[in-house]
Amino acid sequence: MPKITFIGAGSTVFAKNLMGDILSFPELAESTITLYDIDPDRLHTSEIVGHKVVEALKVPATIEATTDRRRALDGADYVISMFQVAGYKPGTVIDFEVPKKYGLRQTIADTLGVGGIMRGLRTIPVFLEMCRDMEELCPDVVHLNYVNPMAILCWALNRATRIKTVGLCHSVQGTAEQLARDISVPIEEINYLCAGINHMAFYLRFERRLPDGTVEDLYPRIRQVIEEDRVPAWNRVRYEMFKRLGYFVTESSEHFSEYTPWFIKRDRPDLIEKFNIPLDEYIARCEAQIAGWEGLRAALEDRNEPLYIERSHEYGSHIIRSIETGQPCVIYGNVMNDGLIDNLPRECCVEVPCLVDKNGVQPTRIGRLPVHLAALIQTNINVQALTVEAALSGKREHIYHAAMLDPHTAAELDLEQIWNLVDDLIEAHGDWLPAYH
Repeated sequence: MPKITFIGAGSTVFAKNLMGDILSFPELAESTITLYDIDPDRLHTSEIVGHKVVEALKVPATIEATTDRRRALDGADYVISMFQVAGYKPGTVIDFEVPKKYGLRQTIADTLGVGGIMRGLRTIPVFLEMCRDMEELCPDVVHLNYVNPMAILCWALNRATRIKTVGLCHSVQGTAEQLARDISVPIEEINYLCAGINHMAFYLRFERRLPDGTVEDLYPRIRQVIEEDRVPAWNRVRYEMFKRLGYFVTESSEHFSEYTPWFIKRDRPDLIEKFNIPLDEYIARCEAQIAGWEGLRAALEDRNEPLYIERSHEYGSHIIRSIETGQPCVIYGNVMNDGLIDNLPRECCVEVPCLVDKNGVQPTRIGRLPVHLAALIQTNINVQALTVEAALSGKREHIYHAAMLDPHTAAELDLEQIWNLVDDLIEAHGDWLPAYH
């Protein structure tokens, strides 16, 4: 039975969901799950939850916990990463508060923009250290990464290490489920093909097969949501982009609003209201989670409090099961663009459907994206490429270049402001960043 190591297991709720997913498969019920975190208190809670998952599912799995990273990685067959370097404080707070001094506002700040750039820069060095340990202790491991900024991190790891890394997100399947509800078609009946980059992939097909064998294109039903004024208030940005592009994008409206130059503008408060853009959304979420954590923690640690296990829509457990058993599945993974999408750079990280079986994760060739989608995606790849280059070369100049080419930042600030902002962000991070030259 495999050894499955969770890096950042102090993310207790997410760890609980993944443990429940994995151990719900009879073929994986005897797995060893090793929980690792640098925070012993959070780790202790997750260990308790892990044992409760085992008890609830009545499986013979082994749950172990350690603050020793090398011990956690030693002999691992699968590593699942779910950590956040610098945490909410100081990391996330710096990413939001320093840009605000320049009038630059964000919603999530974990994927692109100056927030995504800085999050990537402080995460890549830690990840590289972990991968060096993996190369020594578990060189054949399958590394499943849930950490953001997804494309930046997977790009850096696949370029700079020998570890097989695939990035996993729930935006493809999650958005498909949202659209299914919007058009009142059961998700079980829907087939789709999606491709692009993480958080900016597009459904190239969204359809279902009718009883007579014909295939119904469901995009007209999605257009009908606009025509009938049924667009959910929280999803106005993406429906606006669908109206302009003809294809629906995967990641949420609050995310997408900061990947482009069109929605968050200092001199256009009407846009914020019109598109219902939740500025500082990630800050609000973090504060709410912190406020409710102690109560949640008490419930999770209570041996008398039953633990309800419900399968999530995360791909991680399916990948492990398919590699272990050979029973195939299809997931959407973030992998290097090795001949997969012709009109995106070969060296970038793309999100495409992947077949998984005993041969591992095998990406599907897409060919060419519609030209306007590739052009829009390229604006985000530019930022990713320069962030990876800065992290791997140690050259400070590329941090400036990444920020200069970020669509939202460039729409709000001039060049002098951008350079000064980068300087302030680097200074505010202190030892959370390596020295750049």
